[in-house]
Amino acid sequence: MTVPKAVAKAAAPSMPAGADRNHQRRWRRRIGHSLGLRLVALFLLLALALTLTFLGGTRSVFSGGWRDVVRPLIVDYVDRLALDVGTPPDVARAQALTERLPLAIRIDGPLVNWESQPQRRHGFGRANSASADSQEQDGAWWLLTRSTADGHRIRFGLGDAGWQHRPRFIGWATLAMLLLLTALAYAYVRHLLRPLADIRSGAVRFGQGDFSRPIALRRDDELGDLAAQVNAMASSLHHMLDAKRQLLLAISHELRSPLTRARLNAELVSDHDEHRTARDALLRDLAEMGQLITDLLESERLSSGHAALQRERSDLNALVRDVLATHFIGRDVQADLAPGLPALALDRTRIKLLLRNLLENALRHAAGARPPPRVSSSFNAQAVTLTVRDFGPGVPEAHLPHLAQAFYRVDAARQRATGGVGLGLHLCLLVVQAHGGRMVLRNAMPGLAVEVTLPLAGPE
Repeated sequence: MTVPKAVAKAAAPSMPAGADRNHQRRWRRRIGHSLGLRLVALFLLLALALTLTFLGGTRSVFSGGWRDVVRPLIVDYVDRLALDVGTPPDVARAQALTERLPLAIRIDGPLVNWESQPQRRHGFGRANSASADSQEQDGAWWLLTRSTADGHRIRFGLGDAGWQHRPRFIGWATLAMLLLLTALAYAYVRHLLRPLADIRSGAVRFGQGDFSRPIALRRDDELGDLAAQVNAMASSLHHMLDAKRQLLLAISHELRSPLTRARLNAELVSDHDEHRTARDALLRDLAEMGQLITDLLESERLSSGHAALQRERSDLNALVRDVLATHFIGRDVQADLAPGLPALALDRTRIKLLLRNLLENALRHAAGARPPPRVSSSFNAQAVTLTVRDFGPGVPEAHLPHLAQAFYRVDAARQRATGGVGLGLHLCLLVVQAHGGRMVLRNAMPGLAVEVTLPLAGPE
């Protein structure tokens, strides 16, 4: 099948044009984001504005001086030179003038045709005289022209050819100096703003929980003071986080022993009917408290930034089936798993914790809606996506950004009927982030959908 040339020509540049536009947008964004480049641009604009202002003022001054003073003097001087050459023009006198003065003379007429420097180009620009305008003749520009009574035309120009090239050299030298000054200004601005790059990288490290390396203090100026203040703030935050973590871990560990003893004592209570209801309620409360402590310890391990994941190549679909068969037997959950899912480097224990929490959350908040909660998987060239969705009433939009925060609950009363204490989704988020992925919560109309995206290549 032959593709028409017009169609092929119209379709071919579409992708390169889009890529070129993206490249241009990236550069515009980079230039707009760079403080150093903007300062250098400001320096260039300021230099250009000063240069134009100076040249404009100087030109006005000299143009006024030329019209009022210099031009009448030159016109009178050229008239005297024309009288010296004589009528008809005397070549010997003209030759003597060119030897004595930096002049070039050309004579055209019925009797005399002579040029003092035929191999050179004379003059440097256009100028008007009292008798005739300067004109271009054989590629040479002549400064002033005089006509004699016998029909000869005498043109006067500047005879020093080396002087004519001097303005061009000065122009290129000035441009080179301006470029050099711009490069030096850019280098100095980069040197001045170097602490900002250190502060930025340090802020990124601190935000990721790495307080082991403070920001380098390179200079004793305002930016150096800012870096020192950020280091002090980071140190204070580090101490506060460590104190909070140690307190939470200590409380969790201390509570486990009495809870274990209380559970053991409750199980030893008589199994008579009149005691069974109270014992079962006590065991449920103890189990919930034990699970809370387990979740707290796990959240601290994952959020500390030093979680040691036990990764191995795993089939996410197989883990989903395993969790459904182990923890959700007889519970109504639909599975829609894409075949051919690529294997991922996963910590199986924590991924199972993620799946269990998401499915428990979906069942808890489905409110008996039909169809039942559904877990599905899909993939593309970069990542695998796992989605757990219920078909319940959903969540108000204002609460969505906060659902994965620790101890956050839409139900502020924390009633038992709604279950949980607000750690389930927080733990899920920590597990996803530890694997280098992302988790998105959205209203699916109806119900709530949680999308977990895990990259095919794990985090570095």
